[in-house]
Amino acid sequence: MELIYLAIPLSALIGSMIAGFLGGVIGRKGAHTATLAGVGIAFLLSAYVFVHIALGGNTYNGSVYTWMEVEGMTLEVGFLIDNLTSMMMVVVTFVSLMVHIYTIGYMSDDEHNWPKTSKAGNNSYQRFFSYISLFTFSMLMLVMSNNFMQLFFGWEAVGLVSYLLIGFWSTRDTAIFANMKAFLVNRVGDFGFLLGIGAIYAYTGSLDYVEVFKALPTIQDLTITLIPGQEWSLMTVTAILLFIGAMGKSAQVPLHVWLPDSMEGPTPISALIHAATMVTAGIFMVSRMSPIFELSDMALNVVLVIGATTAFFMGLIGIVQNDIKRVVAYSTLSQLGYMTVALGASAYSAGVFHLMTHAFFKALLFLAAGSVIIAMHHEQDIRKMGGLKKYMPITYWTSLIGSLALIGFPFFSGFFSKDMIIEAVHHSELGAAGYAYVMVLLGVFVTAFYSFRMFFLVFHGEERMDDHTKSHLKESPWVVTVPLVALAIPSVLAGYFVYPMVVGDFFNGVITVADSHHAIADLKEGYHGIFGFVLHGMMQPPFWLAMAGLGSAWYIYMKNQAIAEFFYNKFRWLHTLLDKKYYADDFNQRVFAGGALALGKGLFKAGDRFVIDTVVVNGSAKLVGWFSGIIRQLQTGYLYHYAFAMIIGVLFIVSWLIFGGVKHV
Repeated sequence: MELIYLAIPLSALIGSMIAGFLGGVIGRKGAHTATLAGVGIAFLLSAYVFVHIALGGNTYNGSVYTWMEVEGMTLEVGFLIDNLTSMMMVVVTFVSLMVHIYTIGYMSDDEHNWPKTSKAGNNSYQRFFSYISLFTFSMLMLVMSNNFMQLFFGWEAVGLVSYLLIGFWSTRDTAIFANMKAFLVNRVGDFGFLLGIGAIYAYTGSLDYVEVFKALPTIQDLTITLIPGQEWSLMTVTAILLFIGAMGKSAQVPLHVWLPDSMEGPTPISALIHAATMVTAGIFMVSRMSPIFELSDMALNVVLVIGATTAFFMGLIGIVQNDIKRVVAYSTLSQLGYMTVALGASAYSAGVFHLMTHAFFKALLFLAAGSVIIAMHHEQDIRKMGGLKKYMPITYWTSLIGSLALIGFPFFSGFFSKDMIIEAVHHSELGAAGYAYVMVLLGVFVTAFYSFRMFFLVFHGEERMDDHTKSHLKESPWVVTVPLVALAIPSVLAGYFVYPMVVGDFFNGVITVADSHHAIADLKEGYHGIFGFVLHGMMQPPFWLAMAGLGSAWYIYMKNQAIAEFFYNKFRWLHTLLDKKYYADDFNQRVFAGGALALGKGLFKAGDRFVIDTVVVNGSAKLVGWFSGIIRQLQTGYLYHYAFAMIIGVLFIVSWLIFGGVKHV
């Protein structure tokens, strides 16, 4: 089995290397064949591993190889394959495989995105496949790791590939700005993450998960001094630092600002990186670190507040977005907030469950949006669409499935995972649980409203596109529609099969939950089968709020759009606030970016110009010139002056010898 575990990430890496280094030789077909084969093998082997591990009751934890040993610290590449890992491996490789297939159709006409004079456009198709396959390798190394060193390697690698893919169309200024923004914001989170890992090693002496978790009982009561006179729990500080890393990678407030702008990249990477896998790395990490988080209620309350704030307030922004990809992007932010809320309520299994279902239906929605963009000749404004149902039936029905799963419609996968999170928060006794419960409930209405606002404006109503676009409207090719259908199937069925496992013993021994945090335990006691859960859910507030949001969107955008105009005119200040994204970008640009520029200018004037140029360079020259001017007066050129100086020197030396000698005697 060890060879199979190793073959899973390496097959994706080999495919990436072939497409990247030999892309000019093997051409387009060779590049996508190599990467498809690599990711396809990874998916098939991951499915086999899932059967062996999750269904067979096995676990693997071992070192692949030792990278280095430094003064007792061992840095290894190793794998921990348990139920959590095996599930993540299947999700990552399946979504990645669908995206690879989809990319063949979406990027087939990529030449028009590059100026003829741009050398970056050469072999861009092959390079894109190399990047997305490299991302799959990086994500697999992250989820399969058994130590913090490898976790951090995968963590940074997915960030690097994300940077490359967001700015893939490098001739666009907006793409370059977006990938730099993503890179910088993630570095803020990664700094906290690295400090958390440092704290763990400092107090446990190990980077291995198992060894660290074993050492926790001996350090759980330790305190550290961050501010003189104030003691902080070591576990609280460590958990919050780790969570800061998750805030950056999983785009939680206030480190969320990079994700919407990342839509500047091609649509396939929106589905792969910024909806289904990379942004869920933070959710996976916190779930894996549950033994640490369970030792600090303070940290869990922080997680609850951050997640709930993200879930509701980011969803509100989605209501006013008109770019089809940005609507889905803000939906991603909101759903990541739901997952984070689950972590704060110690319902890690519910958060991971929603991670999985969200990966399917959100990847589906992004790829469906890309299908619409292809048909609309790369028009992304939903106000210029409408009536696409009759032109694109496959895209229409798969989009409907994805939208229903997103809002938590009964019998769809999102219904099971989202309701599980809301119920868990309702049962939580943490201080912030009340606030979180209200936010996630309101978020249900908001999610349904903006999702079906987009759906109705795109696929129903009057046709608002120009005649040229209308004359060329047609369903996307099979390489685009097949992944849509493949993703629609688990978007419907995943909940039926996975929910009983999640409320059962699937994560026993993998995720740690303290006895005082009994939210999931309460759900297990109240579980009486799938249909009992569905019936119970249909009598709860989330279902009726979702239906209210769907109904409101239908009435406003299908029956009486004057209502939308009325609210826009009446509450224009609110629309402006949401359209400006709560002025978060303006604040960051003026305070952090502007502050950095001002600091740089100040240091340039004070340090470079004054200290270095004026004081050090010019000052030393002036000092030498002044001193030379004095010394120059001694060089008269007269022999008697030099003789007089020699006599004075001799007298000084003789006097020093005489008086020095007397003292010595």
